[in-house]
Amino acid sequence: MKPLRIGIVVESTQLPLRAAVEAAARMGARGIQVDATRDLAPEALGETGRREFRNLLRSFDLELAALNVPVRRGLDVAADLQQRLDRVRKAMQLAFDLGSRRVVVVCPKLPDDETTPRALLMRESLLSLGTFGDRVGCVVALEVGFDPAAKVKEYLARFDVGSLKVTFDPANFLLHGHDPLANLMPLEGLVAHVHARDARSAGVSRGLQEVPLGAGDIDWMALTATLQVLEFDGFLAIEREQGENKLADVTAGVKFLKRFALPV
Repeated sequence: MKPLRIGIVVESTQLPLRAAVEAAARMGARGIQVDATRDLAPEALGETGRREFRNLLRSFDLELAALNVPVRRGLDVAADLQQRLDRVRKAMQLAFDLGSRRVVVVCPKLPDDETTPRALLMRESLLSLGTFGDRVGCVVALEVGFDPAAKVKEYLARFDVGSLKVTFDPANFLLHGHDPLANLMPLEGLVAHVHARDARSAGVSRGLQEVPLGAGDIDWMALTATLQVLEFDGFLAIEREQGENKLADVTAGVKFLKRFALPV
């Protein structure tokens, strides 16, 4: 088994891109996930800019773990859908050019009735992106968690494409009432990327909340061991959406995950 590769989500550091790259190297991370916006928007980054970014990562011995594509509306919403699909496709080409070959897109809650307009739109969107991914060599790593893994696996099996995979975020599963560990093994062969986030109960009235890595209810020893059994070859990208000092939490998260990175 190979050691697990640890990365960080640039936006969680709250630093400018170059400073975040330098911080990732100091932490001992091996890769970064970054939004395909601003300096890394596909339309803003020509061939020279793409070469310079690859060289920047190489100078710090880092890899691009994945490009994230933030969207205000889901792939199942008709308004401006074509523009969103074009944006994802451009990010997929950029990810390929930068050596990652993975883009992260939020997956809406899966439809129960596949004959509804929302369900048909979602299927058309994913089929379009999956077909494009097969052609250019880039995976769409859908960030799941709303639905149990068995439903996700069954749904994606209906697409005759190879580029539709998932981003596994254990905190997402936990926050939506699913056991993260029990929902990992059923996704064998589908996990292309992992968001390393933690969560725990905040009391009866407040439910679950995100907490720093290792301070929550997720069994990271068992989770990382399962990833190794599944021969996961992507990155665990440490992400922090809440908290007063996200940079410190991400730094501590890298140190924490390194305890479990070596083969079992």
